[in-house]
Amino acid sequence: MTCELNMVLAQARTPAPQFVADLLVLALCASFIGKLSYVNLDFAMRKSREYVRLRNRMVDEQLVKRGINDRRVLDAMRMMPRHQFVSEEFKPQAYEDRPLPIGEGQTISQPYIVAFMTERLRLKPHHTMLEIGTGSGYQTALLCHLTHFVFSVERVSLLADQAGERIGDLGYNNLEIYVGDGSQGLPDQATFDRIMVTAAVPRLPNVLCTQLDKHGGQMILPVGDEHLQDLKLVTRRDERFTSRTLLRCRFVPLVGRFGFNSDINSRPSIF
Repeated sequence: MTCELNMVLAQARTPAPQFVADLLVLALCASFIGKLSYVNLDFAMRKSREYVRLRNRMVDEQLVKRGINDRRVLDAMRMMPRHQFVSEEFKPQAYEDRPLPIGEGQTISQPYIVAFMTERLRLKPHHTMLEIGTGSGYQTALLCHLTHFVFSVERVSLLADQAGERIGDLGYNNLEIYVGDGSQGLPDQATFDRIMVTAAVPRLPNVLCTQLDKHGGQMILPVGDEHLQDLKLVTRRDERFTSRTLLRCRFVPLVGRFGFNSDINSRPSIF
């Protein structure tokens, strides 16, 4: 009887073969996942370093060599991850000096024109901005970095949604995005120290000019037809407005009541 009991106890202490096999599989899986995580982390770190290198080269070769010298603008563009504002297929081209498609018939402007427009506005940390055309959110994020607060208007709700998420992920909260007809501006929030229009208008829109601060408010925008425009800088002092042409450019048309489609006349609503 004692012998039989000892045999039963011995069997109970011996792990079943299937149980041992399961433990081995779990151990191998954990080891594989650990190695895979390490590989993924290492790849991500190397990719991140590569993007930093490409951003620095973009600033040095595309901006500094072409006359951009505002230190705050250059520093902002050195740190802003432009590749996060384009789809996966265009990330390899994110730091090339050319516009890239972002969907809905819109584009993210080339780095040089982004830097040029930003520098010409001479942005200060206390400025309140109005941006017409949120698009991918890349220019918007730079404005958030350089100014006190940004109001941005985007006609396409999908783009507004995506831009808001990207900018929020970067930690900026000094922003309100509105969905609607940007050609009308935001009269309820006016006046603004600076206005940037990132789509072409057929003529200087008086409705935007009057939303500039009376004490030296400035607006930069492309004015012309749907294929080629002049980039203009408008300055307001009291009720006097002056306009200066900076360069020739090509932007997508601004659709709206005071843009290239008079059928759209809805007021912007906060997103």
